[in-house]
This record gives sequence, C-alpha cells and structure tokens, in this order.
Amino acid sequence: MKFFIDTANIDEIKDAASIGILDGVTTNPSLAAKETAPYKEILTEICKIVPGPVSAEVIATDYDGMMKEAEELVKIADNIVIKIPTILEGLKAIKSLSTNGVMTNATLVFSPSQALLVAKAGATFVSPFIGRLDDISQHGMELIDNICTIYNNYTYQTEVLVASVRHPMHVIESAMIGADVVTMPYNVIKQLIKHPLTDIGLEKFIADYKKAQK
Repeated sequence: MKFFIDTANIDEIKDAASIGILDGVTTNPSLAAKETAPYKEILTEICKIVPGPVSAEVIATDYDGMMKEAEELVKIADNIVIKIPTILEGLKAIKSLSTNGVMTNATLVFSPSQALLVAKAGATFVSPFIGRLDDISQHGMELIDNICTIYNNYTYQTEVLVASVRHPMHVIESAMIGADVVTMPYNVIKQLIKHPLTDIGLEKFIADYKKAQK
C-alpha cells in the first residue's frame, strides 16, 4: 500500500518525507488556502521534496476550463497529477488527459458507479471520500470494498486512493480490503505508529536498564 499525505503544508510534508514511508501528496484549493504562498509555488516546492505523485486540483467545472488549468499545472513538474472533480465535464477531461498520457486523479467520488466511470475513462487514481460518507451515517469502507471488487473483476488499472481519512482504522481497513493508496493528514500518519503498550514497554526497559547500572 502507498501512503500519501493530504496537506499543502511544506513543513508537514518535509517531516513526513523524513520518516521514509511517504509515497506521494494530495492537495486541494481548501488546503492551499490555509498557507501563505501562492498555490503554484507550493506545488513547485512539494514536487522538489516528494518524487512521487503530487495531486494538484483544478477549480474549473467546465471541460475547457479544466483542460486549460491542467495545461498550466503539468508544466510545474513531471510528477504532477491533475485532480479532477467527478462530474460529467470532469469525466470528459479525464478521458482527454489520460489519452494524452497525463496522470489524473478523479476526486469527490461517493459511489461505485462514479468509480466505474472514471476507471473506464482511464483515470490514474480514483479518490473515494470515506470520512464524508461516515459523517452522513453511511459506511465509507463499504464503498472501498465495492470499488476494489469492481476493479478486480475487470482488471482496471485505476488505483484506489482512499481519501477523507479520519483515523488509523480507516487506514488498516483499507489495507485489509486491498486499496492501493491511502492519503491522510499528518496527524493520522503519526497515530499509526503509536501504541500505549509500546510506550509502557519502552519505559520499563529503560527503567530496568538504569537499575542494572547501579
């Protein structure tokens, strides 16, 4: 499974990259709005830190606008992935970009039918938002299971990128189902390593060592 970090904060990305388990980055206009630098400058810096896929989202909702934005975004670096909303115009843009060898990420996916369509259009990644489904009392992980089953049935090459991750169990359940990628906030990455018994055990080992030195 690949681990992406979902942020536009350069310090968080550097910290996550220093751990040695970071495979890529996802961003969006909302995340970029929390930072002080212009979006394209942020993306340029991210691509210097992380050699893996870096998703950059368009804000246009029409085909021509999406294609124009994509044309500018791909100039930033070779590892830029164009993040496209899963709407009718977005599906057209995904097909055109994929046909021309541009990596794409179909975002805001909430149903198996949407995931099936973007795979047929040739999307590099599909981003189902599980946390937002949980928020409205739907089972987000059930969507991941359904998408993985459909893709495996027809050997689609589109990678399942689990998004809107809220806690470590989202990551573990995604791994058990067989999702290709999970993108998560930095705090969730750090939570994955934490366990109270590890802390208690380490504290005891250190205390016992100190006693043995007396």
